[in-house]
Amino acid sequence: MTKKLFTLLLALFVGVSFGANAQKKKKAEEAKPAVAETPKKPEPPKKPEAPKKGPKPYKEVIDSTAVTQRGLMTVHKMDDKYLFEIPDSLLEREIMSITRYSKTPAGGGIFGGEEVNRQVVKWEKGINNNILLRSITKVIMSPDSSKPMALAVKNSSADPIIGNFEIKAIKKDSAGKVALGYVIDVTSTFDSDIQTFSLGSIDKQILNIVAFQKDRSYIQKIKSYPINTEIRTVKTFSTTPPRISLTPVPQIGTNLPAALDAGVITMEFNTSMILLPKVPMRKRTFDARVGYFANGYGVFEEESHKADEDVFAVRWRLEPKSKEDAERQKRGELIEPKKPIVYYIDPATPEKWRKYIKAGIDDWQPAYEAAGWKNAIRGEYWPENDTTMSLEDARFSVVRYFAADIQNAYGPNVHDPRSGEILESHIGWYHNIMSLLRNWYLIQTAAADPAARKKKFDDNLMGELIRFVSSHEVGHTLGLRHNMGASSATPVEKLRDPAFQEKNGHTSSIMDYARFNYVAQPEDGVKHFFPRIGDYDKWAIKWGYSYFADAKDEDEEKKILNDMTKEAYKNRRLWFGTEISPYDPRYQTEDIGDNAMRASEYGIKNLKRILPNLMEYSKENGESYQELEEMYMNLVGQFRRYMGHVTKNVGGIYDSPKTYDMEGNQFEITPKALQKDAVAFLNAQLFTTPLWMMDQNILSKIKPENGVEAIKAMQDATLSSLLAGDRAVRLMESGAAGAGNYTLDEMMTDLRNGIFSELKTKTSIDIYRRNIQKVFVDRVAALLKPGNAMVRSVPVGVTYGFSTRVVNLAQTDLPSIARGQLIDLKNEMKAASVRMTDKLSKYHLQDLIARIDMALDPK
Repeated sequence: MTKKLFTLLLALFVGVSFGANAQKKKKAEEAKPAVAETPKKPEPPKKPEAPKKGPKPYKEVIDSTAVTQRGLMTVHKMDDKYLFEIPDSLLEREIMSITRYSKTPAGGGIFGGEEVNRQVVKWEKGINNNILLRSITKVIMSPDSSKPMALAVKNSSADPIIGNFEIKAIKKDSAGKVALGYVIDVTSTFDSDIQTFSLGSIDKQILNIVAFQKDRSYIQKIKSYPINTEIRTVKTFSTTPPRISLTPVPQIGTNLPAALDAGVITMEFNTSMILLPKVPMRKRTFDARVGYFANGYGVFEEESHKADEDVFAVRWRLEPKSKEDAERQKRGELIEPKKPIVYYIDPATPEKWRKYIKAGIDDWQPAYEAAGWKNAIRGEYWPENDTTMSLEDARFSVVRYFAADIQNAYGPNVHDPRSGEILESHIGWYHNIMSLLRNWYLIQTAAADPAARKKKFDDNLMGELIRFVSSHEVGHTLGLRHNMGASSATPVEKLRDPAFQEKNGHTSSIMDYARFNYVAQPEDGVKHFFPRIGDYDKWAIKWGYSYFADAKDEDEEKKILNDMTKEAYKNRRLWFGTEISPYDPRYQTEDIGDNAMRASEYGIKNLKRILPNLMEYSKENGESYQELEEMYMNLVGQFRRYMGHVTKNVGGIYDSPKTYDMEGNQFEITPKALQKDAVAFLNAQLFTTPLWMMDQNILSKIKPENGVEAIKAMQDATLSSLLAGDRAVRLMESGAAGAGNYTLDEMMTDLRNGIFSELKTKTSIDIYRRNIQKVFVDRVAALLKPGNAMVRSVPVGVTYGFSTRVVNLAQTDLPSIARGQLIDLKNEMKAASVRMTDKLSKYHLQDLIARIDMALDPK
């Protein structure tokens, strides 16, 4: 058998055998009972991979769709999102955040351009992949961060976190190792209602705001510049209905028509985030003898026995361009500063007034020249076609013009809280300041200046008045406070001297509230009636802006300045008088001259000349008597100011800031003769009825009353001020300090003799006098059971605020003196009443005797 045949037979055998066995196995399996097959479990779905935590690659976050602006913080706009790229070098740097209104609802007394919020903030790295934004409050500090005391200060001054941002991406250097910047999404921060960049809680209460409306609020735009980033937002708030007010002048929050119409108000805000200098300007230690705004904080040092306060003046940074310039300045040459002070005029300002506002700014140049600088300050017109500039941009100082019927202007500044360096200012100028100027100038000078005798002033006169206000407000933005004592350096008779007035003006400082020369009489020939930048202003700028190239630190500067100040103090025209003194009669608003009694007497003579002419000054055919009423009420207001100026002499204390190396006391009691003159003036000019003010030809056209109650109200106000608890305390204390001082009992006796002069003359008492006599008895009777008096004082060396002590008047001589005065008065009235023939006068005295009896013995 061949091999091939054998192989074929074997395959056939195997195949038959396998087939038979397979059939047997199949039959056997079919004979078995069926068994259910167990289904397989489905595999669980795979979980999606969790996204990797942490920043993504920079190009994945900031792709080709981003619209990018580079600046202090690089801004990327992607669809409706705003991303900030925070440079690593910016972390821990302090930034001033200034939020202003850009647009406001009408009628609420708030205006586009006004400041809303101001805070220092800083970016810092968080513990995870996040960036924090903190608000910085300067309250306490330690000058040496390496000392243990610095840790104690840090533990006592934690700053709040106002933002927490996930880092979306990190921009690195070309080698991919060094972080250059951190990308964060700030959209939800600026389109929401975070207080730092919006209204504060108090503002919301004033404006009757209920809640922020997220769906109607958004970011309008963000722009970035080299040292600042500007964020413009639109915010909508729901409100409660406006409060009803009868006040004619718009008050904040009282009248928002939009709130009434729609139940919501919408505002636009601009937030400027401006980088503060890496190295703060050298501080200039505050001196109470020179009137600068100040900043300060508590200082804790290792070697000190108590916490000190570092208080420093607020001023612009003026520095030479080079060391060579500094040497030239030391030799007496004028040099230009590295960065001048520039104020722009709002293009909304009416064209005819712009040059006067600019002139008021430029008028400060001679003051800076006295400090060694030329071209240090100037006004400029806003370049209206320059789209790179914004009125809200914190890099620019602007005189903003508000379309408002508020009679005011104000001059704030924004400064670095670490050093007092002024960064910028937005002066507020309300349209109706011109109405105020017209009223003041007419009432105070029309007797001597024919140009003031009209309803509408000529443009040149109004322009010069605007110029004066511009200079005053700019002075505030240079750091200068009100110097209410400046006008007291001018003797009253010099106010009538034409040559003196032409050379010096009526006050040594434009920062005084000494509006116009109301003392000059028509026959004097005076031609200059309003303030100018004076001797004090030039001295104050020299103090604040002189550059001391050789002084190595603040302490050396302080010594140099102290020597300068002591020398300046020899000239009374260079003194500063605080605007907050409650007791120094030399420091008052709206007064002029060194003697309020003589100055006010001259002022009243002029008022008597002006009053009969008010009809002529105000008339206009077809118009109501509204202008006449306004002028008359301003004249009455001026008279009341004179009464206030005189009253402050009673119980007065002179406060002349001194240091250990100066002669004399800081506090001195106002001389007795002046205080007695003050009471005699009030008896003659006010408590003896000023019937000249009751011009029935005028009153019958503007009021249904004839003036009886108006006179009583004026008299009551002054009498209540004279008998006020704090004044009584000063008179009792000064009386105890020396026999030659004016006492409370003497003051009340002088008042009583003047107010009840009819008891000695045995003449009838008219209705005006009966009224003031009743007021006197009621006011003195109330002193039998006095309460507490809040007695304020200005602590020595302190910039602002008062220290206050509470005096229980029942435990002083006041009720005893009041009782004695009432008994003496009762006896005088009893003796006079039997001889009084006028029926009403007799009834009146009987009534007062009964009132005194009831007060002395209520049972």
